[in-house]
Amino acid sequence: MRILFFGTPAFAVASLRALLRERFIIAGVVTQPDKPQGRSRSELIPPPVKVFAQAQGISVLQPVRPVGDVFATSLRRLEADLGIVVAYGHILRPEILAIPPHGMINVHASLLPRYRGAAPIQHAILRGEAETGITIMQMEAGLDSGPALHRVATAIGPDETAGQLAERLAELGGEALIQALSLISGGLARPQPQDNARATFAPKIDREMARLVWERDAATLVRQVRAFDPSPGAWTTLNGGILKLFTAREVPGTGEPGEVLAAGERLVVAAARGAVAINEVQPAGKNRLPVEAWVRGRGVAAGQRLE
Repeated sequence: MRILFFGTPAFAVASLRALLRERFIIAGVVTQPDKPQGRSRSELIPPPVKVFAQAQGISVLQPVRPVGDVFATSLRRLEADLGIVVAYGHILRPEILAIPPHGMINVHASLLPRYRGAAPIQHAILRGEAETGITIMQMEAGLDSGPALHRVATAIGPDETAGQLAERLAELGGEALIQALSLISGGLARPQPQDNARATFAPKIDREMARLVWERDAATLVRQVRAFDPSPGAWTTLNGGILKLFTAREVPGTGEPGEVLAAGERLVVAAARGAVAINEVQPAGKNRLPVEAWVRGRGVAAGQRLE
């Protein structure tokens, strides 16, 4: 079976690696364009999927948008039997989904119909879910609404960050994908329509979503820190400057919301109910570092206020 693979971030590499390990033929890879970085925006950084694919000698397409006759013709020339989409970052139109004779399937990082959308891992942590997983589904025109072919569940650790969970789900997704393909090739796949009435959504993360509002309870704030670690980083302000916080736990404590209760080996900040203990910070323009080192550099002291 010849596979056409769509994917962009490191999360997708695990699925592509699993396909190669099982000796599937990868007809081609579609990923997003290289992104400019640096102060002058002159350095182009390739997507992780591109780096991996090229190392394996696989041809790569990088359209700005996956639309149009030229792009569709390029896909047809690859003569793929099946398309697989893993965190590609674009919604594919019906005319593109219809190009492979056996359609396209998607590896989604949630137990659909919960958390349809771009950021299911972060939103599952934000809402305090105890469980998430991988769903392999048939793709259709709707947003993550196609019939489910295979689901695999996993618990979310009480202190697990989005980055840690994403690494686990990436590997689980690769395994689930191979299992689903085995079911399909054996004629054993039984697509199950999703219950749209139970659907929840996980929209793309924006900057304001990552801002810490100290008038919330400590448990909510801790989930927020976990959900945005490592990126974009839950943030607050100190003396008008941006400060990102990482590695948080709920601890006892009382004070005005945002008040620094202790600053030593860890930073303890009062919430509306309880307090949050932080072990790592990232001041604006600096690298992530332990709180103790930041405090020694006179970064903060008890009695100051985060806002």
